[in-house]
Amino acid sequence: MTTADIKMTTEAKMDQSIAAFMHNLTKIRTGRANPALLDSIHVDYYGSMVPLSQVANVSLLDARTISIQPWEKGMGAKIEKAIRESELGLNPSSMGDLIRVPMPPMSEERRKEMTKLVRHEGENAKIAVRNLRRDANEAVKKLVKEKLASEDDQKRAEADIQKVTDRHVITIDQLVAGKEQEIMAV
Repeated sequence: MTTADIKMTTEAKMDQSIAAFMHNLTKIRTGRANPALLDSIHVDYYGSMVPLSQVANVSLLDARTISIQPWEKGMGAKIEKAIRESELGLNPSSMGDLIRVPMPPMSEERRKEMTKLVRHEGENAKIAVRNLRRDANEAVKKLVKEKLASEDDQKRAEADIQKVTDRHVITIDQLVAGKEQEIMAV
């Protein structure tokens, strides 16, 4: 393995960390409706628990309402029960085959709690990126110790790894700021 391989692998892993962070952000509730909010909900489907998206069509009715169209007639009650029992604090209502999930407006206090949660998730993502930087630097030091790379290569590689780390941390900060702005918008 060369220093270039280490840099490429580290950058790929950091990109994966950012992708995971972005996925976690979609689960955090804002004042607006978002079908991804229901991705964590699993429904009892003939004895096995399956994701909601596998038993119904989930879409937006308007900016504050999610609509769920079950693919089978008997699933409506089970879907409603699963949404009510989730910790999302949502109250679905049936209109024939269609289930409507209105998003209640968030209080100022709840918005502040959500921004704290976003910052916490952002900090966890930064920690993951920094751990990857540490692992990459250790791998480069190991190459130097085994005489497979020079100390100049080590300094260059560490500088490059730091630049990649800084770029990913800036991306995380931008995502956190965007999500906070979305949460605080009334």
